[in-house]
Amino acid sequence: MTAPEPQDRAETDDARRLQGLSTELTARVPQLLEAMRSVGTGLELHATLDRICETAARLVGARYAALGVVGEAGGALSDFVTFGVDPEVARRIGRRPDGHTGLLGELIRHPEPLRLADLTADPRSAGFPPHHPPMRTFLGVPIRVQGEILGNLYLCEKDDGAEFTDHDQHMVRVLATEAGLAIGNARLYEAARQRERWIDGSVAVTTALLSGAGAEDTEEPTGPDDHGQDNDHDHAEQTNTAVHADYSHHAQHALTVVAEHARRLADSAAGIVMLPTPEGGLEVVAVSSDTSDVSIGTRVPAHSPVVAKLLTGESVHVTDSSTDPRLVSPLSARYGPAMMLPLHSDGRVLGVLVTPRAIGARPFTESERTLATQFASQAALALMMAEAQRDRERLAVFEDRDRIARDLHDLVIQRLYAAGMMLETAQRQSQVPEVRAGVGKAVDELDVTIQEIRTAIFALQQGPAEAPSGLRTRVLREINMAAVPLGFRPTHRFAGAIDSSVGELTGKNLIAALREALSNTFRHARASRIEVTVDANAELPDGTPAVRLSVADDGVGIPEGGRRSGLRNLRRRAESLGGSSEVGPGLAEDGGGTTVIWQAPL
Repeated sequence: MTAPEPQDRAETDDARRLQGLSTELTARVPQLLEAMRSVGTGLELHATLDRICETAARLVGARYAALGVVGEAGGALSDFVTFGVDPEVARRIGRRPDGHTGLLGELIRHPEPLRLADLTADPRSAGFPPHHPPMRTFLGVPIRVQGEILGNLYLCEKDDGAEFTDHDQHMVRVLATEAGLAIGNARLYEAARQRERWIDGSVAVTTALLSGAGAEDTEEPTGPDDHGQDNDHDHAEQTNTAVHADYSHHAQHALTVVAEHARRLADSAAGIVMLPTPEGGLEVVAVSSDTSDVSIGTRVPAHSPVVAKLLTGESVHVTDSSTDPRLVSPLSARYGPAMMLPLHSDGRVLGVLVTPRAIGARPFTESERTLATQFASQAALALMMAEAQRDRERLAVFEDRDRIARDLHDLVIQRLYAAGMMLETAQRQSQVPEVRAGVGKAVDELDVTIQEIRTAIFALQQGPAEAPSGLRTRVLREINMAAVPLGFRPTHRFAGAIDSSVGELTGKNLIAALREALSNTFRHARASRIEVTVDANAELPDGTPAVRLSVADDGVGIPEGGRRSGLRNLRRRAESLGGSSEVGPGLAEDGGGTTVIWQAPL
C-alpha cells in the first residue's frame, strides 16, 4: 500500500478539520460551495484567473486579492492578475512583480500557506513600489494540481480591519484546490486554441503569399506631390524595403503579411520583419503596429550581440527588451518581452521576425515560443516558394516581352521602312509640288513612328519593376501635366535606350530641366506648338556618351534684356553633371521661337 501524496494528505487534513466545524464556519460552507462553483465555470484562461481572484476576495472579505501564475519552467511568475486595485493605480505602479523577491518569491520557493498580521514587519518582505496602496494583513495560499505548483493566491486587508483567521485559511485552501483544477483545464483549452490559431495563421500566410492576394493593392503615384515635385524617386526609396535581399514589390507585400499575422498570433505590440544589410546588421523592412514607434529603414548594427546569433539561425528570447544589455538598438527601449526568430529555410536565413510586447506585459510561454518558431519556419518556406513562383511569372513576362519586341523589330519596322522607301520613290516621281510636300510630310511621320516603336522596344527590354518609374514614363508625365496650362499637348520623341542607359542622378536632373523649360515656355513664349525630344544616343563635344533634352517652341523667342534666371538654372544644373545647356532658333518658319538644348553625361 503506497503512502498518500502530500497534496492528498493536505486535502484529507482539510476534510478532517471541516468535520465538527464551528457554527460560523458551517454557515460559510454554502458560500464556499458557491465560490467553488463560480471558479469552475468557463474555460478562457485570463477570465478564469480574474474570477478566482474576485471569488477568493469575496469569500474571506478581503479588500485586495492577487493571483500569480508560476511559469512553465518554474521559478518566476508568468502572469499576475489583481482584484481591488484601481486600473489607474495599477498603471502608475507599472511593472508587474516577477516573483523573484519578497513574499511572492517566498511562496514560490516554499509553497506553504503563509498568514501574517503585518506583512511590512516581516523580514522576508521586499516592500512596495511607488504608488502601491498600503497593505498590512496578508494570507498566501499555494495552488496545486497533482503535486505541481501552478501559482499562489495572495489576499490582503480584511474589510473589517481584522487579521485573517484559521477559518479563512481553510476555506481559501479548499478554494485553491478547485482553482488549480480550473486553471489546469483553462491552460489545456488555451493551449489547444493557441495551436489552432498558429496553425490557421500559418495556412493564411502561405495562402496569401502563394496567391499574391493584395500584392497589387498599393499603387505607384501617378502624378507630382503637392509642391509639384516629382516623387517617384522618394516613393521608391520608401517602398523598396527589400533592396538588400533583391526583393521586389511583391516581396514587400509578402513581408508585411508575415508581420501582420505574427503580431496578431503572438498578441504582441508589433510585428517586425528585418532583413540583413550589406554591413552585417539588420534593417526593418516591414512593420505591423498601431503606433509609429518603429519605422521602416531603422537599423540594428552588426556589433549587436543578438545579430550574430540571429543570422546563424538561432532564436533569441528576451524577458525585457528595455533593460537587456544585449540589445543596443533604440527600438529596444520601447518594449518588454520579445521573441526574435530567424526566418530560415533550407539552410538560408532570409531575415528575422520580431514580436515584442509592451513594457510590463507578460513574458512569452514556452509553448508560445515553440509555436512562433514553427510559424517562422513555415513563413520562411512560404516566402521562398512565393519568390520562386514570382520568378517563374517574371520569366514568362520577360519571354513574352522579348517576343513582342522581336516582332516589332523584325516585322513592323521593316514594313514601315518599306512603306517609307515606296513613298520616297513616289515623291521623286511626282511633278506636283503639293503632292511632293504631302508625301514628304508622310515620310517624316513614318520616321517619327519608327523612332517611337524603337523606344517601345527599348521599354519592353526593361524589367517589369523598372518600367513604371522609368525615365520615359516620367518625361511623359511632365508633358501631360504641362498640357493643362498650355491648352495643348506638346509632341514628343525618344531615341535610344532611355530607361536603361540614363543614370538616376542624370535622369532626375533631366526631369527638373524639362519642368523648368516647359514652365518658361508657358509663362513667356505664347507658343502654339512645342516639341520635346530626349535622345540617349547623343555625345558631348569630347565624345562622352550623353543624353540630350531638346524643348523647341514657335513662340515669341527670348526678348533682349529679358530675365535669364531660368536659363541660368538650366546651365548650372547641366554643368554640375559635366554637361551643358544652350538655346537656339525655334520652330517658327522664320526661325522664331526658342529651342532649349540641355545635355549631360549618361
